[in-house]
Amino acid sequence: MFFRWDWLRARLTAPIVPTLGPVHPDALSIDLFEDVLRAADTGGFLPYDKDRRWGGEKDEQVLREDVVHQPQYTLVPTLNLRGRGTVKVFAYGAPDSVVAEAAELAAKLAAVHDVAGARVVRPLGPGTDAPRGTRIQLKDFTVGLCPAPGGPVRPVTDWPTDVRKTFAPFAEAMAADGLAFLHTRMQTGRCGPVLAAVAEGRIVGAIGPMEVHPDAIARPQLMPQYFAVLPESRGHGTGRLLWRAAMHWGQRHGAAYQLLQTEVGGPSDKLCQSEGLVSLGFRHTTHV
Repeated sequence: MFFRWDWLRARLTAPIVPTLGPVHPDALSIDLFEDVLRAADTGGFLPYDKDRRWGGEKDEQVLREDVVHQPQYTLVPTLNLRGRGTVKVFAYGAPDSVVAEAAELAAKLAAVHDVAGARVVRPLGPGTDAPRGTRIQLKDFTVGLCPAPGGPVRPVTDWPTDVRKTFAPFAEAMAADGLAFLHTRMQTGRCGPVLAAVAEGRIVGAIGPMEVHPDAIARPQLMPQYFAVLPESRGHGTGRLLWRAAMHWGQRHGAAYQLLQTEVGGPSDKLCQSEGLVSLGFRHTTHV
């Protein structure tokens, strides 16, 4: 094995694994870190990688020869060649100096691989003061019922034809939130159902795709979704209605949990906190 768990475990302030993103705390193990190193040799997806469902090739791989693993900190660099390319260095360690060392490594590797981006990703614990970046939140479906919320939400395919036709302009308007990409996947029939909220005969919000897959320890996980509401339709509870409908769908289809990533202080973050989700920590990214 490359990693020593007694060195790494104490530095994992939030359950974030390079190339995989957030994982359930129960699934966090040295095997996950070893797996991402092995995947770097093949360039393929791990069986439980959340991005595997989209097909194609894995964009991000660990630069295993450049990993720094010491008792006080661990630096794991990754390379993504999408667009102009990005090097990320995942910095696990308590000392503030770890960020400076990670930034130096990221800049160096970006130059070596001739890519435009260099970033440091710092996992931070749930008790972090004045957090920034992305909050990792856990919805546990085993601790209570998620009732159907009612209201004008149903799968896109269950709406009448004239309503379904409004999904295309909705998706285009919310392209920045990934809905245009999702619409493309829907048209090829290569994703699970998408739930849509309707007002005045047109789609004004959507969440999906709804899919459940096993994680690294074979627990059923509700996969992350794209989630958006038209700006002019916000403030009326549409987002909460969609989110509760998605949670009801996940529990009804056997999911044990879902992990959500929300921008600290943003609408989705406030929604999840008000719904009682458990904060597992934060992911703070610094551009070098």
